[in-house]
Amino acid sequence: MLSIPGDREIFLYVPPTDMRMSFHGLCAIVYAHVGNPSDGAYYVFINSIKTHVKILFWDSDGLVIYYKRLEKGTFSLPRVIGSAVRLDRRHLTMLLEGIEPLKIKRRFSLN
Repeated sequence: MLSIPGDREIFLYVPPTDMRMSFHGLCAIVYAHVGNPSDGAYYVFINSIKTHVKILFWDSDGLVIYYKRLEKGTFSLPRVIGSAVRLDRRHLTMLLEGIEPLKIKRRFSLN
């Protein structure tokens, strides 16, 4: 499993990504839409049928690609508007494990 430090930002690029892309192609997407690949953030890309995911990140001396393919099912993406959305570690873990987040209602009141 991928271990992500708590101080790192995570960005999900929402439009489908060609999984044949490697370092140069994914970096071009990051530069054009999200930020700078060497800034320490994690950049998540998913293919059109939501069965493959790549995560691009800088590990202090070079770029790394984490690649996961599901044998059954699809990745569940959050509903967002725009080309990129910020995730937290919990949501990324749920995405990679195939867990669909549900809307949670709190059962306490502040009164």
